[in-house]
Amino acid sequence: MPYRYVSHETIASELATAIKNITFNPDPELPAKLKLALNNETHPLSQEILNYLLQNIDLAPTKAIPLCQDTGTLVVFAEIGNQCIIEGPPLPEIINETLKKVSAELYLRPSIVQDPLFRRENTGNNAPAIVHLSLIEGDKIKLHIAQKGGGAENMSRLKMFTPSASSEDIKNFVVETVTLAGGNACPPLIIGIGIGGNFETCALLAKKAILQPLSKKNPLKEYALLENDILNRVNETGIGVQGMGGKTTALAVHILTAPCHIASLPVAVNLQCHSHRHIEIFI
Repeated sequence: MPYRYVSHETIASELATAIKNITFNPDPELPAKLKLALNNETHPLSQEILNYLLQNIDLAPTKAIPLCQDTGTLVVFAEIGNQCIIEGPPLPEIINETLKKVSAELYLRPSIVQDPLFRRENTGNNAPAIVHLSLIEGDKIKLHIAQKGGGAENMSRLKMFTPSASSEDIKNFVVETVTLAGGNACPPLIIGIGIGGNFETCALLAKKAILQPLSKKNPLKEYALLENDILNRVNETGIGVQGMGGKTTALAVHILTAPCHIASLPVAVNLQCHSHRHIEIFI
């Protein structure tokens, strides 16, 4: 297969369009999920809030106002084909320069501080993004792009279980995580769970899991049942929409797994709020 050359201008243009898209539009399956939750809801306050969430989804793109005032941390999972050559700066640099430009054009709220502990000075441009690079076969570039708000991210957790832990232990950990979060994670939630790998890879699996199609079921029966059990258990907590009570605390649960060490069973839970903004593009 001959090498394919892609200019940094092409990547920047496609990326800018994608960021603008998710600034004003959520996951395309989200409105239907919220409408279903509204139809099933009996709690008056939660019904009212769900109606407002749906109105917000309609208004954001027509008024060119971000879906959520927290325009988040830009997270990019980038898969680069081994027959693809990028002409220009490295991909992370292209992503960050594009992010700065789009943030200025759209007047996005600056949300990133350079030093995490002491000075906490805002970069003023939402850069740098969180970029995960991997190499795949082929001559294309696949970018999965998300705006991840701080509220739900702050409520995420990781635990290093021992191999003797059961699926029930994992269910309890996820439900405990959601219960501790309460309304702080802005439910209704999408819950991503990473099981296996090691300390860092289970967290990456959990982040990737929230980017799965909302209606997708795990291809392995045991994990599909576990996803469904966790979703039911979470919704039985009664935390409800924005923590105000009701039947819908979560809209979807997705699990991704990886092989792990015989002495380990790492589990990460990444929570995503109702402002679920992500898109996948191919260049």
